[in-house]
Parts: sequence; C-alpha cells; structure tokens
Amino acid sequence: MKLKTYQVWIFPVISSILLSCGWMQGAFQLLLLLGFVPLLLVEEHYYQQSHRYRSFRIFPKALLAFLFWNAISTWWIWNASPSGAVMAIVFNSLFMATVFWAFHATKRILGRRLGYIAFIVYWTGFEFLHLNWDLSWTWLTLGNGLSENISLIQWYEYTGVLGGSLWILLINVLFAESIIKFIFDSDKKLLFKYIVSISVIIVLPLIISLIIFNTYKEKGNPVNVVVVQPNIDPYNDKFGGIPVHEQLERFIELAESETDQNTDYIAAPETTIPQGIWEEDLHYHPNVIFLKQLIYKFPKAKLVIGASTFKLYKPGEKVSATAKKFSDSNEYYDSYNTALLIDTTNEIQIYHKSKLVLGVERMPFAGTFGFLQNLAIDLGGGYGSLGSQKEPSVFTSKYSITKVAPAICYESIYGEYITEYIKKGANIIFVITNDGWWGNSAGYRQHLSYSSLRAIETRKDIARSANTGISCFINQSGEIRQKTQWWTPAAIKDTLFTNNEITFYVRMGDYIGRIAGLTAILIFIFFVSSKLIKTLKR
Repeated sequence: MKLKTYQVWIFPVISSILLSCGWMQGAFQLLLLLGFVPLLLVEEHYYQQSHRYRSFRIFPKALLAFLFWNAISTWWIWNASPSGAVMAIVFNSLFMATVFWAFHATKRILGRRLGYIAFIVYWTGFEFLHLNWDLSWTWLTLGNGLSENISLIQWYEYTGVLGGSLWILLINVLFAESIIKFIFDSDKKLLFKYIVSISVIIVLPLIISLIIFNTYKEKGNPVNVVVVQPNIDPYNDKFGGIPVHEQLERFIELAESETDQNTDYIAAPETTIPQGIWEEDLHYHPNVIFLKQLIYKFPKAKLVIGASTFKLYKPGEKVSATAKKFSDSNEYYDSYNTALLIDTTNEIQIYHKSKLVLGVERMPFAGTFGFLQNLAIDLGGGYGSLGSQKEPSVFTSKYSITKVAPAICYESIYGEYITEYIKKGANIIFVITNDGWWGNSAGYRQHLSYSSLRAIETRKDIARSANTGISCFINQSGEIRQKTQWWTPAAIKDTLFTNNEITFYVRMGDYIGRIAGLTAILIFIFFVSSKLIKTLKR
C-alpha cells in the first residue's frame, strides 16, 4: 500500500476528527469504532516500505493525529489554566504517539498478527498505566468515549471502561485490515470473512447490552436524597467575592425548599465551605454550627458537604510529602479538599480527596521532587499540592443502613478507585463537584456522563451535586434524571436505592488493563530480543 505525500498527513487529521467524536454528544461517539483506521492505513504505508523508511517516520504523523484529538476534545482546560492545557495536550499526545510508534516498530520485527496484537495491548496497557501513575490524565481513555450511549455499554459491569477500549481497538484493527485486504486482495471469500467477523464483534455486545438495559430492575432499599446546586461563581465569588456566611445562607435556603422530615441525605457540592477550617476545630467552627441548624430542623437528614480543611501535625507525628511548614515555627500542616458528613450526633466524618487533579491540586512525584509542590496552580484558596489519604472512606450512620461513597470531583473518572468504596460497603455514591472552572464548555458535560459509567460498573445509584451544574440523579443503569441547568441555582430531590450486590467489575477491578499490561511487556521483550538477534546476524 503506497500513499501519496499529502495523504500521509491528511489521514492522521481525519483520524483525529473521528477520535474526537467520542467526546461529542450522542451517536457521533460510535465513530470511535473507525477513529484509528486512517492512521493505521498510514502505518501500513510505512510498514510495507520498511526497506525505505525508518520506523520513526510514523511518529510525527501519529503526533499530529493525537495533538488534534487532544486539543479538540480537552481544549476547555484552557479556561482554568492555559499552561495546564498546553501541558496536558502536549504531554498526552507525546505519550500516545510513543505508544503508536512502539506498535509500528514491533510490527516491523514480529509481523502483522503479533504487531496488531501489540497495538491493542500496548494501548490498553498504556491506558491502565495512565490510570495509576503520577502523571495520570485519563480523560481520553477510549472506553470513556461511549459514555453517552449507555444502552449500548451495559456490559461495562463486567469489564469496566478498559473493556470498551479493548472493543474499540479490536474493531478499528479489523476495519483497517478489511480495507487493506480489499485493496490488495480480490478474494471475495476472505473479505466476506472479515465483514462477518466485524459484524459479530460489533453486534453481539450491543445485543447483550440492550437486553440488559431493557430488563434491568433497580435493587436495594429506598433512600430519600436532596441535591443542592448553589451556583457560586468559583472565579469571582466563592473564594472571597461573597462572604462565606452568605454563601451558606444561600445553600440552606435552597436545601430547605426541597427537604422534609422524610429526607435521609442532603448533598452539597465540593468546597461548599470554601474557607479553610482546622479539623481540630470542626465541632466549634461557626460555619459548621450554622450548618447544623439545618440538620436540627430535619433530624433524620445527614448532610454530605464539601469543604476546604487543614490538619496540624502534632510534635513527633510523621508529616506527609505534601505538608507545608509554618514560616514562624517548626510546625507542619496539610491542606485538603474534603468531604464531611454532618448529622445530629457529635461525630463529624471526614474524607480527604485522594485522586487529585494534576498540576492544579498536586504536582507529580511528591516524594521524590518535593520542590515542585509549590508550583501547583491555585484554584481555590491554597497553595502547593494538597494532602490526600491512601484509600477511600465510606460515610455511615448508626441510624441507617445506607453507606455513602463520597467521591469528590475528579475521582469520579477512576472506575477502579470507586470500586474501593464499594468493597468497603458503600451501597450508594455521591459525586460532589465544582465544574465551573471549565466554563460553559464540553468539559462539564463530559464529566457528568462519566458518572453514568460508574453507575453501570458498580450498579449503584448516584446523587450528583455540582456547584454550577449539572446536578442530577443517576440510576443503576446509568440513566440521568432531573438534570439541572448550567449556571442556575437549584435543588432537586428523588428516591434512590441502596444496592448491596457486587458486580464482577467491582470484584476484579481493571483486570483487562493488568492482563494487557503484562502481555505488552512480554511482547515488547520478545520484540527487543528479536531485533537484537536480527541485528547480530547482519
């Protein structure tokens, strides 16, 4: 297969557009099934002319495709941080292009069949790594790109989003091979086999998903939840523009408009209490005392609310890598993005956000490069990297069998992390977030749709409270109900169900990523050793 010079540059651009469709709305997302095909045709061009071109010739073409894909799909990061947007787009594109180049180099040495297997496991293994290392930026995990077509991906309860990635990659390879075979081989029987294979691989999961979607019944005990959307501008009002007391008054007024004596939980957004509170003083802080008036008025209700908090390290206590030292003493403290559960008891339960936003709430490799911590971008009243806790906490109540997973903002895009809440007994999920940083863009809509994926993977109902929108309820099939409007104060209520059943994905986690990662390492070792042997024989 030989392409013209302009084609080896145009085809990657076409791939970038098709891949970007996964982060658009509705049926456009299904174009992901063709997203890599034009780029794979460019790869085939260089593969068949490997005697003329070095393997690295594919790299700039792949980089072009992935730069456009990242920019089109995640440009909205610019609204919060221009430098953060450039870093996210450029570095993610470089990582992706490197993976694609590694596949091409492997295919040159090991042949077509092992080469395409390498493409699938290299990419899936990369996505798994991207979920778990310090440079994690998982927004463009391929399986996320089907998040608005929930009726077609109910099988995620068995595979998680990496199962979706595997499916997308396999279909792309089969489509590309079909085109290549059609061009070079006039054997209609062979082409027919490819068409049948593609049809089965596409249609069978969709049929299974549609059956599950149309027959699934909500499970668990009912729980009455009120979700509040205060709509405080995060740039101009939340962190200094409007007094905290006035913000809390607005929240309480909205909450009371929907709360009654049957309400079990009230969900408030991330950093509803924006002013940092020392955790040692939580019970005595005026803002907490003020909020307790709402609970005393509706004593059955438990309030799950976001706050900015600080922890003071006691003398001799081991400090974290993110701890900051007071300028006028030898004492250390950490600042946190926190979720609190406040009820009529004397106990206030605390959870510190663990999956922090790279470059905004944390800098990478805190233990190794501690000097980088003060470079973290300030988006809400602090400086330097925030502290975190090693594993999630579940909010419980002695008066209820409900156990809440308090996922804070960015954490809701990590499927396996959410399963850790479920393994600790959580039977309902609250996502509390502040999506106003990204402006009225695709960012907050994409973030909302990812919560549907968590509902499917875990078969748990979700209450989503977003400061500026979109707040909503999501059932165990991933269907979104009572969506609020963007940048509009609102309060909504609904009855959710506390499902205690454990899905296969919750039990196994990202097993597809682990298998792919191990297979990728074995193939890469085989590739390197084969290349060395080939070089020595020359």
